[in-house]
Amino acid sequence: METKLAEFIKDTPQGREADSILRTCVHCGFCNATCPTYQLLGDELDGPRGRIYLIKQMLEGAQPTAKTQLHLDRCLTCRACETTCPSGVRYGRLADIGRDLVEKRVQRNFIESMKRATLRTVFTHPALFNPLLGLGRLVRPLLPEKTRRKIPLAARPAAWPATRHARKMLLLEGCVQPAIAPNINAAAARVLDKLGISLLTARGCCGAIPYHMNAQEEGLNRMRRNIDHWWPSIELGAEALVITASGCGAMVKEYGHLLKDDPVYAEKARRVTTITKDIVEIAAAEKDKISALASGSKNRRTKTAVHSPCTLQHALKLGGVVEKLLADCGFELTGVPDAHLCCGSAGTYSILQPELSQKLLANKIRALTSGTPNQILTANIGCLAHMQSATELPVKHWIEALEELL
Repeated sequence: METKLAEFIKDTPQGREADSILRTCVHCGFCNATCPTYQLLGDELDGPRGRIYLIKQMLEGAQPTAKTQLHLDRCLTCRACETTCPSGVRYGRLADIGRDLVEKRVQRNFIESMKRATLRTVFTHPALFNPLLGLGRLVRPLLPEKTRRKIPLAARPAAWPATRHARKMLLLEGCVQPAIAPNINAAAARVLDKLGISLLTARGCCGAIPYHMNAQEEGLNRMRRNIDHWWPSIELGAEALVITASGCGAMVKEYGHLLKDDPVYAEKARRVTTITKDIVEIAAAEKDKISALASGSKNRRTKTAVHSPCTLQHALKLGGVVEKLLADCGFELTGVPDAHLCCGSAGTYSILQPELSQKLLANKIRALTSGTPNQILTANIGCLAHMQSATELPVKHWIEALEELL
């Protein structure tokens, strides 16, 4: 795609990156075929190709409007288009650049601005989120059913194995996961303990929520603080930074790129990116040990539907890895139509775009339950909580189901 950047951005890192991405696009439109919002709305500007044109016009000097902002806000950043694209267009990065520019040039109304600031603050600070979640659980029985289902029930704190192995890895706790589903990280620790690996907890918000909500400098500062917190353990020989929420993993994997021009953090960020692994990457590397443990287990394999989060299959490019691991362990997996489509959670999207989110959720639950499974497994806390609000079936992280089997 031929592009002539405006003077205000031509010689900036953002401008050069955007130009290189735009030049890979050949206008084919394959991306629209797998775009969830294009399928729902049928508007060219609510598909990747149309949004690329909007961003291109802005980069060439056109003044963005509230309409430009709306179409970019409606994007889930699911990156299904990247999986489909034959030309390798890095749409996710282009969308982040475009949104950042729009945010600086189109003023949101007061209520919308406060809503976004509140979400960025509450979801990334457990000291705020945990008491609010506790309050929600307290009044949950008094709420209308639709609202009640969105507040997850309290889960018992899970047992964590003692640190006893020579092989050690860091585990990113996450912001909301310890409060919503504390057993996920503990299950990961117990599984890896059986594989001869000890997990050490690492705190910190990955930065995805502020970064993708167009508070990019706030997100970058969180990344820098995380690197400072994790670096002593990395220097002491931590083998990997393990992440059980694929949304967080997709963000941390970007640290090396996003901080590449930072003279203080560039090298450390590259190192963090290199050692960051989704939990399924660790499990897949130890598949022979896991298969041996599973073959000796007498625990029942439950008929299961797997939802592969967008961040796992499209961002981390690990689609099908969870399914293969579970199948090899004897799980009966049901077919899931349109498995590439988003469930509608997408970070804060379910709050900021509730109508579209609920339509995507209904479609996803219909697809997942079409094979009459007894449980639904996934790999991201946002997807898990979102889907559990719409089904009576238990929705769990796949590592929990594997730990129950072993």
